[in-house]
Amino acid sequence: MKLFPIVTLAILVFIVISCQSNYVPKPQGYYRIDFPAKEYRSLDTNFPYTFMYPVYGKILPDPSKLAEPYWINILYLPFHAQLHISYKPIKNNLNVFLEDARTLVNKHIPKANSINQREFINESEKVYGLVYDIRGSDAASVCQFYLTDSVSNFVRGALYFNLAPNNDSLSPVIDFLKKDIEKMISTFRWKKMAKMPSAK
Repeated sequence: MKLFPIVTLAILVFIVISCQSNYVPKPQGYYRIDFPAKEYRSLDTNFPYTFMYPVYGKILPDPSKLAEPYWINILYLPFHAQLHISYKPIKNNLNVFLEDARTLVNKHIPKANSINQREFINESEKVYGLVYDIRGSDAASVCQFYLTDSVSNFVRGALYFNLAPNNDSLSPVIDFLKKDIEKMISTFRWKKMAKMPSAK
């Protein structure tokens, strides 16, 4: 009869010892992402601007009630991301648009680890601007930019994901789409319009 407590004690000791093994948890991993080949087409519209964008990007008019003429979204459906592009004609109010662009970037400061800005200048095409790289695992927008000819036209862009922010896991996708944004900016051109919309 005394054998039962001894066997029970031995089993408990065995369980305790086995639980104290040198177990190393497996690091958290992320799903493998298959990226499409880089291939671009030209934005062929009656807009006052044009650029090259990837064939896997779908262009739609901005559905917002606040949208103005020539505002579009480029949807990157495989990645649940979209690039918002807004356009403003300049009527002696460039400083207002520049300040608005800075304000919208600065809204991400509480969630960002850093915000780096790079100047873009294409003198021959009169395209000047700033590109903002926003770093931080919870930042809602990871890349924003504006482009202007300083006289008549102003364009602003912002990349967002339609997912809960987790930019560590999205890092490969972010880097992939930033290359498309760089292509867009480097191929950006202004077009002459017979009639420009009035500024709001």
